[in-house]
Amino acid sequence: MNGRTLRLAAAVLLPMLLALAAVALWRLHGRAASPAGPVEPLRLAVNAEYVGSCPVLAAHGQGYFAREGIEALLQPYSSGKASLEAVQQGRADLGTASDIPVVLASLRKQSVVIIASIFEAERDHGIVGRLDRGVSTPASLNGKRIGVTVGTSGQFTLDAFLNRQKLLPAEVTVRNYAPEQLAGALARGEVDAAAGWEPFLTAMTHAIGGKAAIFYGEDVYAGLFNVAGTGEYVRAHPATMRKVLRALIAGARFCSDEPDAARALFARASASEAARLRAAWHDYRFRVVLDQGLLLALEDEARWAIRKQLAEGGDMPNFLDAVYLDGLEAVAPSAVTVIH
Repeated sequence: MNGRTLRLAAAVLLPMLLALAAVALWRLHGRAASPAGPVEPLRLAVNAEYVGSCPVLAAHGQGYFAREGIEALLQPYSSGKASLEAVQQGRADLGTASDIPVVLASLRKQSVVIIASIFEAERDHGIVGRLDRGVSTPASLNGKRIGVTVGTSGQFTLDAFLNRQKLLPAEVTVRNYAPEQLAGALARGEVDAAAGWEPFLTAMTHAIGGKAAIFYGEDVYAGLFNVAGTGEYVRAHPATMRKVLRALIAGARFCSDEPDAARALFARASASEAARLRAAWHDYRFRVVLDQGLLLALEDEARWAIRKQLAEGGDMPNFLDAVYLDGLEAVAPSAVTVIH
């Protein structure tokens, strides 16, 4: 090749190579080497099969925790209730949980604080009923046996749903199961219906084949998913909380901007669950915030828990004590709308 040809080739290829490099860097979202210095281990209890955990899984898988100097050790749990118990028992430093376990811990005078909400969805909770047991409409739940995981957002959704149908708690029989046991209980006929959240709703629906009726709870409960820790741990590690929050913000952005890659984080999902995720993904809100609506939800749920006598005491907590504002205010102040 003569000099003129080489110059023309370089003029064409160089911009293409630069563009490809820019795309690759953008897709990696800054997956950089860990900063120099000691790496800080952090035990994080997470419901790895729940779509709301996407920002945590992305922060781990895409290297955002590592970029902040955090070695995230993920511990899998099937519910936020179990994750928060691991935190309270000292087996984990932080955990993912819906708002209900935080409410119950606060009512029991246990020190638990939310560092951020990371996910919100409206059609992620509901009730699956067996058509062959006469469950075809919400009103037909009257007199039926219903499985649920007591002390979770599934129970709150069930109670709110029954209240909407003007059904009294005494008009149904509630049976307590772990989330992963609900599909089997429904298939064996131990219960006529079961309340819970995804992916367990999909598992329940497929466990009973074409005999399923499903009622979503979008009108009674908008699920909020949070990252929380004990007040003692969180407030004693302000620098760590800022690092975690920066990683979660990057993870939430990845989940929103890269839906195909984000769904691949849930590799264990069944074919039916994978299809459901593709269809529902656009309705999910992955964002790291501390919103005033969180406090209102905590107060509403506390009144419900007090009526249900789910925790000793019964005094309404000051839920400002259940949120840690300093971390997110330092990292992303516009994401904090809690009035304080």
